[in-house]
Amino acid sequence: MSELVIPTHVGYIVDGNRRWAKKHGLPAYEGHLAGYKVLKDVAVETLNSGVEYMSAYIWSTENWNRSKEEASKLMNLMVKVLTSDIPIFQENNIRLKVIGTRVGLRDKVVKAIAKAEEATQNNSGGTFAVCFNYGGQMEIADSIKKIVQADYTAEEITPELVSEYIYEPSIPPVDIIVRTGGEMRLSNFMLWRSAYSELMFIDKFWPDMTNKDVKDIIKEFSKRNRRFGG
Repeated sequence: MSELVIPTHVGYIVDGNRRWAKKHGLPAYEGHLAGYKVLKDVAVETLNSGVEYMSAYIWSTENWNRSKEEASKLMNLMVKVLTSDIPIFQENNIRLKVIGTRVGLRDKVVKAIAKAEEATQNNSGGTFAVCFNYGGQMEIADSIKKIVQADYTAEEITPELVSEYIYEPSIPPVDIIVRTGGEMRLSNFMLWRSAYSELMFIDKFWPDMTNKDVKDIIKEFSKRNRRFGG
């Protein structure tokens, strides 16, 4: 067997929670709850496998089009991740970062984000980037706004400069993007960081993901021949 190549950054598009719930005759929220439980396991397994950065697409800027009840329950679930689950991140030496705009979020959520990031900022066992209230196009637009506000000239704007102004610029490009749920699209996820990402689509709902799937993802990545246009 060939030697494993560990990706630096694995990005997960968490998809299929609601369809999983429907399949099992449960309310949509039960699917999100099941997905949330799996997310913690997958995050720990991914980062403990040697991956330095893991990102997960939890709530997009387009998800506000869902019902107010579903949005409210998901906000409360996010607060739980950012408060009750901090011991899990501490125990596994995981640094938590929340990528996305804070516009439209309740004060309770914004404060929970700040507190969680501060509590885990010195952890060095890997970074878990939660893409929450996030949109790839919005990220690029926000970076351009910051560049304009910093008075750069048009000639000074380069891809390298834009990379310095996206959300959490310390988080590198995504080596492999994994989407569950059987769909085959990026859905506005990590558009700037995905220029040369490998893509992997898994035909199972997110709540059905296991630690073995993480191992299979790394095995699959190890088979890919990345040429970066060369």
